[in-house]
Amino acid sequence: MSRRALISSVLSICLCLFAGLVGAAPAAAMGGPQVPLGEPAPAFTLPTNVGDGEISLADYQGQWVVLYFYPKDFTSGCTLEAQRFQRDFAQYQAHNAQILGVSADDVDSHAEFCDSEGLEFPLLSDPKGQVSKAYGSWLGAMSLRHTYIIDPEGVMRARFLGVSPPIHSQEVLAALDELQGVDG
Repeated sequence: MSRRALISSVLSICLCLFAGLVGAAPAAAMGGPQVPLGEPAPAFTLPTNVGDGEISLADYQGQWVVLYFYPKDFTSGCTLEAQRFQRDFAQYQAHNAQILGVSADDVDSHAEFCDSEGLEFPLLSDPKGQVSKAYGSWLGAMSLRHTYIIDPEGVMRARFLGVSPPIHSQEVLAALDELQGVDG
């Protein structure tokens, strides 16, 4: 590994760790303004590693969407979070919910990450943070670890700011149960 690649890798890990620590900070320090619950979620179209190469929120009209933002492919917390979503993927499908991951990584990195981790849900590339900013999930040069649940009509129903990767997928599934009126 070249010195430049090593420095880049160490910096990426530090940024990802910092993003995890931000979870303990007040909400105002965790990105930009948040879309109020009960309001329409910001529309978007982003490049992806699957299908036709682009995904829009409108593509999932009639489905629940779990839109999760994360700092960087191949870092420990981000990998664990993706693994947990994949582990629970069948439960999301049973909830008529589509998982979409968003980070500033490029499409090629997303493709490698999905192959490496066996991810069956799409990852979207937001290199300039335009969508991350629209959702209040951008810090400098990366997406923050935030998750949003959007209902089948495109309305923001729940949000998770500064999540804990080991338990987050189960928290999201519990929220979907509650939002959908499912008895546990």
